[in-house]
Amino acid sequence: MRILIDILMVAGFVFALAGTKGIIQMPDPFCRMQASTCITTLGALGVLLAGALYAFFVMGSVNTGVKILVIGLLILTINPVGAHAIAKGAYRSGIRPDKEMEIDDYGRDFHD
Repeated sequence: MRILIDILMVAGFVFALAGTKGIIQMPDPFCRMQASTCITTLGALGVLLAGALYAFFVMGSVNTGVKILVIGLLILTINPVGAHAIAKGAYRSGIRPDKEMEIDDYGRDFHD
């Protein structure tokens, strides 16, 4: 069990590191937002799953494990919605990607 917990922790760290690198290297705000969403969703979930397994099997605390899993479910549901709202707000304020978009779903909402 300890090996699985360590693997999940390392996986969470790797996703967080890759997302951080993506934030630095991506060309426009929309691409950077995708990278930051990757950090929160995949990076945090790896660590949260490791923490839940640790709580259930090493500490023997079901209450703590359930709380950690609820936090993970909230991250899974709230993070994409928040990223979408931020992207739509950026688009509405006039921020556009560097390259021309092939499909402009937000454009039909705002009629620029």
